[in-house]
Amino acid sequence: VQLQASGGGLVQAGGSLRLSCVASGSIFSSDVMGWYRQAPGKQREMVATITSGGSTNYADSVKGRFTISRDNAKNTVYLQMNSLKPEDKAVYYCNVDVRSRIYYSRPNYWGQGTQVTVSS
Repeated sequence: VQLQASGGGLVQAGGSLRLSCVASGSIFSSDVMGWYRQAPGKQREMVATITSGGSTNYADSVKGRFTISRDNAKNTVYLQMNSLKPEDKAVYYCNVDVRSRIYYSRPNYWGQGTQVTVSS
Protein backbone atom coordinates (compact mmCIF):
# COMPACT_ATOMS: atom_id res chain seq x y z
CA VAL A 1 0.00 0.00 0.00
CA GLN A 2 1.28 3.44 -0.92
CA LEU A 3 -0.37 6.64 0.21
CA GLN A 4 -0.18 10.03 -1.49
CA ALA A 5 -1.47 12.99 0.48
CA SER A 6 -2.22 16.45 -0.84
CA GLY A 7 -4.07 19.62 0.04
CA GLY A 8 -1.99 21.21 2.77
CA GLY A 9 -0.99 24.82 2.75
CA LEU A 10 -1.11 28.16 4.51
CA VAL A 11 -4.42 29.54 5.70
CA GLN A 12 -5.55 32.25 8.07
CA ALA A 13 -7.19 31.38 11.36
CA GLY A 14 -10.85 30.64 10.78
CA GLY A 15 -10.19 29.41 7.28
CA SER A 16 -10.61 25.99 5.71
CA LEU A 17 -8.53 23.38 3.98
CA ARG A 18 -9.33 19.99 2.50
CA LEU A 19 -6.78 17.22 2.61
CA SER A 20 -6.92 14.22 0.28
CA CYS A 21 -5.07 10.93 0.39
CA VAL A 22 -5.13 8.34 -2.35
CA ALA A 23 -4.10 4.79 -1.56
CA SER A 24 -2.62 2.60 -4.24
CA GLY A 25 -2.50 -1.15 -3.82
CA SER A 26 -5.04 -3.35 -2.10
CA ILE A 27 -7.30 -1.67 0.41
CA PHE A 28 -9.58 -4.11 2.22
CA SER A 29 -13.02 -3.27 3.50
CA SER A 30 -11.75 -4.05 7.00
CA ASP A 31 -8.97 -1.45 6.78
CA VAL A 32 -9.38 1.70 8.82
CA MET A 33 -8.19 4.89 7.13
CA GLY A 34 -7.34 8.02 9.01
CA TRP A 35 -5.43 11.21 9.53
CA TYR A 36 -2.78 11.91 12.13
CA ARG A 37 -0.75 15.01 12.77
CA GLN A 38 2.55 15.95 14.33
CA ALA A 39 3.42 19.42 15.49
CA PRO A 40 7.04 20.46 16.12
CA GLY A 41 8.30 19.02 19.37
CA LYS A 42 5.19 16.93 19.90
CA GLN A 43 4.23 13.33 19.39
CA ARG A 44 2.14 12.25 16.47
CA GLU A 45 -1.55 12.22 17.41
CA MET A 46 -4.72 10.83 15.90
CA VAL A 47 -6.94 13.42 14.28
CA ALA A 48 -9.71 11.29 12.79
CA THR A 49 -10.33 7.76 11.55
CA ILE A 50 -13.01 6.17 9.42
CA THR A 51 -14.05 2.63 8.59
CA SER A 52 -15.26 1.51 5.19
CA GLY A 53 -18.75 1.54 6.62
CA GLY A 54 -18.42 5.18 7.56
CA SER A 55 -17.94 4.93 11.30
CA THR A 56 -15.80 7.83 12.45
CA ASN A 57 -13.70 8.76 15.42
CA TYR A 58 -12.32 12.22 16.15
CA ALA A 59 -9.87 13.76 18.52
CA ASP A 60 -11.68 16.00 20.99
CA SER A 61 -9.69 18.99 19.77
CA VAL A 62 -11.15 18.80 16.26
CA LYS A 63 -14.72 17.63 16.92
CA GLY A 64 -17.22 19.91 15.26
CA ARG A 65 -14.57 21.50 13.04
CA PHE A 66 -13.07 18.65 11.03
CA THR A 67 -14.89 16.04 8.96
CA ILE A 68 -13.34 12.84 7.67
CA SER A 69 -14.83 11.03 4.70
CA ARG A 70 -13.89 8.12 2.53
CA ASP A 71 -14.53 7.07 -1.05
CA ASN A 72 -14.08 3.31 -1.04
CA ALA A 73 -14.30 3.05 -4.82
CA LYS A 74 -11.40 5.48 -5.19
CA ASN A 75 -9.41 4.27 -2.15
CA THR A 76 -9.35 7.87 -1.02
CA VAL A 77 -9.78 9.49 2.35
CA TYR A 78 -10.48 13.17 2.87
CA LEU A 79 -10.22 15.56 5.77
CA GLN A 80 -12.27 18.73 5.59
CA MET A 81 -10.86 21.18 8.09
CA ASN A 82 -12.95 24.22 8.98
CA SER A 83 -12.50 26.97 11.56
CA LEU A 84 -8.79 26.31 11.62
CA LYS A 85 -6.80 27.50 14.60
CA PRO A 86 -3.08 28.25 14.93
CA GLU A 87 -2.79 25.17 17.14
CA ASP A 88 -3.85 23.02 14.17
CA LYS A 89 -0.53 23.77 12.56
CA ALA A 90 1.25 20.47 11.97
CA VAL A 91 2.34 17.96 9.40
CA TYR A 92 -0.69 15.82 8.61
CA TYR A 93 -0.21 12.18 7.72
CA CYS A 94 -2.72 9.82 6.21
CA ASN A 95 -2.79 6.28 7.52
CA VAL A 96 -4.17 2.87 6.69
CA ASP A 97 -4.51 0.47 9.60
CA VAL A 98 -4.62 -3.10 8.32
CA ARG A 99 -4.63 -4.95 11.64
CA SER A 100 -8.09 -6.36 10.96
CA ARG A 101 -6.73 -8.43 8.11
CA ILE A 102 -6.06 -12.09 8.75
CA TYR A 103 -2.52 -11.73 7.45
CA TYR A 104 -0.41 -8.62 7.20
CA SER A 105 3.29 -7.85 7.04
CA ARG A 106 2.99 -4.52 8.82
CA PRO A 107 0.12 -3.08 10.83
CA ASN A 108 0.10 0.43 9.39
CA TYR A 109 0.97 2.34 6.27
CA TRP A 110 1.74 6.06 6.25
CA GLY A 111 1.67 8.77 3.65
CA GLN A 112 4.49 11.26 3.22
CA GLY A 113 2.82 14.04 5.18
CA THR A 114 1.46 17.40 4.12
CA GLN A 115 2.14 20.65 5.96
CA VAL A 116 -0.74 22.69 7.33
CA THR A 117 0.09 26.16 8.60
CA VAL A 118 -2.47 28.43 10.21
CA SER A 119 -1.61 32.08 10.71
CA SER A 120 -3.20 34.10 13.50
